[in-house]
Amino acid sequence: MLEVNAINSHYGKAHILNDLSFRVEAGEVVSLLGRNGAGKTTTVKSIMQLVKPTSGDVLFENQRLNRMSPHQVAKLGIGYVPEERRIFTDLTILENLEVGRQPARDGMAAWNKERLFEIFPNLEERKHNRGKALSGGEQQMLTIARTLMGNPRLLLLDEPSEGIAPVIVEDMAKTILTLKKEGLSVLLSEQNLHFARIVSDRAVIIESGEKKFDGTFEELESNPEIRDAYLSV
Repeated sequence: MLEVNAINSHYGKAHILNDLSFRVEAGEVVSLLGRNGAGKTTTVKSIMQLVKPTSGDVLFENQRLNRMSPHQVAKLGIGYVPEERRIFTDLTILENLEVGRQPARDGMAAWNKERLFEIFPNLEERKHNRGKALSGGEQQMLTIARTLMGNPRLLLLDEPSEGIAPVIVEDMAKTILTLKKEGLSVLLSEQNLHFARIVSDRAVIIESGEKKFDGTFEELESNPEIRDAYLSV
């Protein structure tokens, strides 16, 4: 579904991603792991074309994303949930959801408020509340729900467990597993190894913008030297 082929990305003169390559298959959940500053967020932004790779290719369902604008990438069926959440704080939950609405895609059931409220019951309880009245965890849920209203085939989650209470992290894990059952592919950038292990089929570890590991969590557990070298604080 998604192919990242030898991309290099820069911020000015700073070389952030170095010939980075990996894949996400249809219906798969893949965790992009690494320490702060490893290049995880730049990778996600490079897929969305918010950061333009200076070389290499990003392919989604065999379509080359390079030179597309972010809104064109979104229209193809990639949903992006940024770490900063970026909800509309002066709009209600219901209004935020309407902002994200896009037509249904072939072969997938359309997301609507009713389906989303089954997954996010807290949002239904507060559906008339403005975004600024929500907790950090509720804002994260709303950002994911709003993105799902765009009916994506692939969901990019940047640090979904960052800065939210442990009980909400558990809810987030259940949500991602539910989305996987719905047939959605997910790439999540994450530092929380326990959280990533619960929800993911595979892990891709990067350090200084270079891939250091690509495999299952069972394979990662059998290579503690890799885990300790690139994930330990």
